[in-house]
Amino acid sequence: MTTTVYFATNRVVNAPTDNPASYTFNIVAPTKPQEVTYGTAFVETAGLTADTVGAIRSIQDLSKGGFSQQAKDDLSKGGRNILVFIHGFANSFPDAITRAAFNREWLAAPGIGAANTTVIAFSWPSRGEVILPPFPSFSYRWDQTTAGQSGPHLMAFLANLEPILTAARKRGLRTFLLAHSMGNWALQSAVESWFAHGNGDATLFDEALLAAADEVHNSFDYVPFGRLSALSRLARRVSVYYSHADKVLSILSETINGSRRLGQDGPDDRANATHFPPATYRMVDCSGFNDYPVDFQSSHQYYRRSKNVRQDLVGVMTG
Repeated sequence: MTTTVYFATNRVVNAPTDNPASYTFNIVAPTKPQEVTYGTAFVETAGLTADTVGAIRSIQDLSKGGFSQQAKDDLSKGGRNILVFIHGFANSFPDAITRAAFNREWLAAPGIGAANTTVIAFSWPSRGEVILPPFPSFSYRWDQTTAGQSGPHLMAFLANLEPILTAARKRGLRTFLLAHSMGNWALQSAVESWFAHGNGDATLFDEALLAAADEVHNSFDYVPFGRLSALSRLARRVSVYYSHADKVLSILSETINGSRRLGQDGPDDRANATHFPPATYRMVDCSGFNDYPVDFQSSHQYYRRSKNVRQDLVGVMTG
């Protein structure tokens, strides 16, 4: 089985551009969103498992600064709900694209039509390494820096998607954003950039799904539009998935950053209905889900390992 993944990446891409190995961990100039590469990848997903996420078979229809007209037409006129995915820490370009394909198939597996989506991935320049000598924190800090620097590129990507997502909703379809781990660090930078550049409110997504967010725990406190505080102005509802059992956040990320992360216990004051109106925010405690083999790494991947968490995600997609 082959899964189609539309994508954008602000990685520097060397020749040949149809080779996944050409997509580096270097970042294009922050002031040049026109250098962001857009394209379509085809991923072999037969025999898909949580630990074997497939392989990129081909990369086609490449363009700079925006999707090709063919991709725009395909996305605007398609009959499926749309899922936009932003990957986390330690994901190479092949990792990011195959993970997007996995997520699409994982969510579609129960056979519920609303979760049978068209997937679009944004891949920021992670090194794809968990620990890189000489310092254990080097690869983490590299990824955190490039994720933060990706804000203007991710903002431009969302602006390019806006007419596509609007066209989909006019046809009765729903649109979702799924940001995992450090992808939320890139997302907060993009949300800040969106409003700092004078863009107004826009209903880009019906649901923004923040899974195991490696972002500051008080991200929603930076009003009026700092960090993730204005995400609700771009999405009708925001769901925060968190887990006290997430060892990657509690052992690695909190130690390096010296502060609690959003994906550990949700945001500050999460039970305050005035601060977090239930119609706009959902807080989902995933700490008790152990319906998959749990170890250091998998404890951070519950959104794609736990069938119970998947059931919640699919429920959100059905509305």
